[in-house]
Amino acid sequence: MHEFELINNYFRKLAKSKYSLNLSDDVFFDKSNRLVLSTDTYVIGKHFIDFKKPDFVIKKIIRASISDLLCKGVKPKYYFISASGNKQTFNKKNLKKMSKSLNEEQRKYKIILGGGDTVFSNKLSFTITSIGFTKEIIFRNKAKVNDDIYVSGNIGDSYSGLLVLRNKLKISNIQKKYFINKYYKPDLNVKLSNKLISLASSSIDISDGLFTDLEKLLINIKLPYKIYLTEIPISKILSRILNKKKLKKLNFVSNGDDYQILFTAPKKNRLKIKKLSKNNGIRITRIGKILNTKQRSVILDDNLKPITLKNKGYFHRF
Repeated sequence: MHEFELINNYFRKLAKSKYSLNLSDDVFFDKSNRLVLSTDTYVIGKHFIDFKKPDFVIKKIIRASISDLLCKGVKPKYYFISASGNKQTFNKKNLKKMSKSLNEEQRKYKIILGGGDTVFSNKLSFTITSIGFTKEIIFRNKAKVNDDIYVSGNIGDSYSGLLVLRNKLKISNIQKKYFINKYYKPDLNVKLSNKLISLASSSIDISDGLFTDLEKLLINIKLPYKIYLTEIPISKILSRILNKKKLKKLNFVSNGDDYQILFTAPKKNRLKIKKLSKNNGIRITRIGKILNTKQRSVILDDNLKPITLKNKGYFHRF
C-alpha cells in the first residue's frame, strides 16, 4: 500500500481539525496560537545507512526535521527527540558524540531541546518533533497557473554521498569527503526561509526527490508542470563527475535527501527573488513553470525534448 493511500483510507477522516491541514502538508498549524509542529521518524537502513558515525547521523536527522518548518517560512525554536536503541548503539562513546553534535546544531540553528523519550530496542530509530511559532505559513497546493517553479541550492550532492557510502561511485578521496559531508549535513537555506512568506505561493522541502516532492506540492490542485532539466542546479564538482563518467544528470537530481526548498511564485516576484539571491549569496534557480489543466506534466532535456522518468524518487510502501 502506498503511503498516501494509507493516510487517505485510514487516517484523514480522523483529522477533523482545520489545523491538521487535512493531513496533506508537512506541518500542523494552529494559527490562533501561532503554533507550527512537524514530526518525522528515521529508521536505520531506511533513512541512514548505519550508525558508524552517530555524530553525523544525528546532525542529518535534526536538519531533516527542522527543514519541514523552514520550507514553510517558519523559524524552528524547540525540538523533541525520542529514540529506540540498545547498549551497542547507545554506549557512552556514541552518546557523547551525539550530545556534542546536538549542542552544535542548537547553536547553529538557535533551537532548544524540549524533551523526548528513550526505549530499549534492537532496531535503532529516532523520532523528532520540531516546533516553531508564526502568524502565517506557506502551504502546499496553493500554486497558480503560470507560477514559476524554483529550487534553492544544489540538487544531487546528497544522493552522490549515498552512492559513495554504498561504494557505488568511484571517485577521489577529496570528492568522497565532499559528498559524504553533503549527505550527512545538508545545507539548509535559513536566509531564504526568512523571506519566503512574502515571495512564495506554495512550498515544500526536497526529502523524497525533486519530482516526487513537486507532485506532492501539486497533488490536491491537480496542476501539471514543465521542468527544464538543464536548469536544475547541481554543484560544479558533481557536474565534472557526470561529464567525466558520462552519467545521466536525471538519475542524480531525481533522488532525495537534498532538503533544499522547492517553491512556486508568481511571475511578478521574479525581480524580488533575483535580488534576494544576489544580495544574500543564496542560490535560487527557476527551473520551470506551472501549466494549465489542459496540458500534461513534462520534463524537457537539453534539446527541449520530453524525457520519460522511470524513478521519480522515494515512496514508502506498506
